[in-house]
This record gives sequence, C-alpha cells and structure tokens, in this order.
Amino acid sequence: MEERMEFAVRAMQTLNFRALCQQYGISTKTGYKWKERFWRKGLAGMAEESRRPKSHSKQLAEEEVCEIVRLKLAHMAWGARKIRELYLRRHGEVASESTFKRVLERAALTQKRRRRRAPEAGRLSTGREAAALNEVWTVDFKGWWRNGDKRCEPLTVRDEYSRYLLEVRAVEDGRSETVRKSFERIFERHGLPEAIRSDNGSPFASRQGLLGLSRLSAWWVVLGIDLERGRPGHPQDNAGHERMHKDISRELEAVGECDQDALDVWRETFNYERPHEALGMRCPGEVYLASERKYEGTPEDLDYPKMCSRRVSPKGLISLEGQPLFLSTSLGGWSVGLKPIAEDVMEVWFGRLLLGQVDLATRNFIRADIRPNKTAKETEKV
Repeated sequence: MEERMEFAVRAMQTLNFRALCQQYGISTKTGYKWKERFWRKGLAGMAEESRRPKSHSKQLAEEEVCEIVRLKLAHMAWGARKIRELYLRRHGEVASESTFKRVLERAALTQKRRRRRAPEAGRLSTGREAAALNEVWTVDFKGWWRNGDKRCEPLTVRDEYSRYLLEVRAVEDGRSETVRKSFERIFERHGLPEAIRSDNGSPFASRQGLLGLSRLSAWWVVLGIDLERGRPGHPQDNAGHERMHKDISRELEAVGECDQDALDVWRETFNYERPHEALGMRCPGEVYLASERKYEGTPEDLDYPKMCSRRVSPKGLISLEGQPLFLSTSLGGWSVGLKPIAEDVMEVWFGRLLLGQVDLATRNFIRADIRPNKTAKETEKV
C-alpha cells in the first residue's frame, strides 16, 4: 500500500513514466491504472478492489426478476420449477431453473427443503456379496396371507452364496423368543454363519435400541455373528431373498397353501429339484455344505480379556464408579467391555461392536457413529 502511494505521487511528477514503472517492477498498464485511481480517488484509490464484474451478459433484467416474484406471490405453494414453467408459457424465453431458485431465495420466498433421514436401526455393515458358503445368511418374514381363518407369515432363512433355503417356517408370532427358537434349530443343523443380513424391522433390529440392537441380534453378536442391515426402503439390498419371496407368492400364496407340510415340500423342491442359472444350472442342495463353525449353545457371557467388564441389568443399566449409566435393555444380561482411551474417557464395547464412549467427568454416554464394523486387525488390537 505504501509503495503504491509513493509510486502514485511520483507518477504525477515524473516525465519518464516507463522508467518509473520499471523501477517499481510493474507494467505500464498497471502503472497507469494506479495513477488514474490516485487522480480520481486520492489515497483511497490505492486499496484493492473486488474483481467481481459489475454486470453479467446473462444477468436477468429488473423487469424479469419482478415478473418471477409476482408469479411466485400469486402461487405461493408452487416451487421454482413450476414457476419457471408458468413463466415459459407466458413469455416464451426463460432462464434456467437454478436462476429461478436463486431469485426466489434472495426474495425470501422459498425455503430449503429439509432432508429427512430415513429411520435406520443402526447400519452396522454396508453389506457384501457372499463369496463362499455360510459367509452371509439372509433372513426375513414373507408377507402374510390367509387361507380361511388361518394366517401364514413364514420366516425364511437362506444362504446367499448357494441359494440354499435353510428354513421356511410358519412361526406362531414374530417375537424375539419365537424366532430365536427357530434359529437354534437352524444353527444345530447347519452351524453358524459369518454374518446375517436382515432388514431394520422387529425382531431383527430395534429402532430404539443402541446401534439398532434387538434382543435377537444381540444374541447373534454373542455367538460371534456379524450383523448386516439393508437400507430402509431398498429391497434391492436383499434382492435374492426378495426374489425367492416372489416365488413363494406365486406357488404357495396364490393357491392358498399355508400349512407347514406345504412349506416343507416347497423348500425340498426349491433346494433339490429347481436348478439355478447362477449355479451353473445346479440345485442349491448340490452346492451347499454345513458350516464348519459348530453351534455349541449360548455362552454364559461375553469375555473381554483386555478390558474390564460390566454386566448390563435387565433395565439396560451398568454401574460405573457407583453411578448407573443407561445403555440399552436389549443388552440386559450380557456384559460390555470398558476400554480407557484417554483421561476420563472410556470406550464401551459389546463383543466386536463399539457402542460409544463414556465421559467419566460428566457421566455422559456418547453413542458411536453408525458405521461398518472395525476390521479384523482393529478388533484384534482391542
């Protein structure tokens, strides 16, 4: 700034302007610009000015802006897209939709739409396409149908890689205890998978539970099974399972079959008689083998050899330095691991799931972000 002012003063007096510009290391064009500013505005003209253009070749005229605002005031419930279409019909030529949005936003005649996050009960894994037997099992309830006064809503469980239908059972209800009994029978026959993929509905997940854990899915975690959940409103995340449900609709629901004997016959046909193109025209029963991970019953509790543990009460509480801390009723009866990571800060783990952190100074529990599980190397460090 001082050099500019010095240059401007000397430029008003010197006869050799080009030599003066070379002395200050500027072009003659810049020199004339500074000299002209000093002549018009004095020392204030030496300050930096915005490079923003004073106008734009495509800038709307004042009349056009007023017309857009007038149309909006006449149709307050309409958005920018409809206002633009109305303007086009009346005047022929029209600016872009983004220009209309900008005009209405500046006139405070529109509000940015709030994006509502779909309720999601803890997306613990982004999902994967199974590359081996028993890597991922998929589970869901087939939509119910009736035959007279009898209602049928079968529970279906399937190995994603082999398409083998592990179970199709008309359960009495969808409570966690009922579904757990079915899975105990499945685990006894076929062993344990690496992961189970479900939707976000009960009893597989809980919208109120910590990380979406229900009593059923918490039991799966205790058994060492990873959890996967599809996105709400995205049945394509479990496309193969949904496709199988369509077959059930056409071949059982359409003819009113709903007893367990009919479901067993259909499962046998699906597994051992119906070839699948994805399997090279083999049947699922020709591909599937039981898991090498045997089910040996439910352990008494989880063990945390590198952390201290606390048992969760039936009301979802743990005791921390004599004070109660609420986690989730879904974890009642199981222990969680506490791992110090900083002064007055501890991580809370349930099996291989990071539930969140506890600030010991304030007794605040900060839930972990809903994100995929840590990698195997990370969990080994824990």
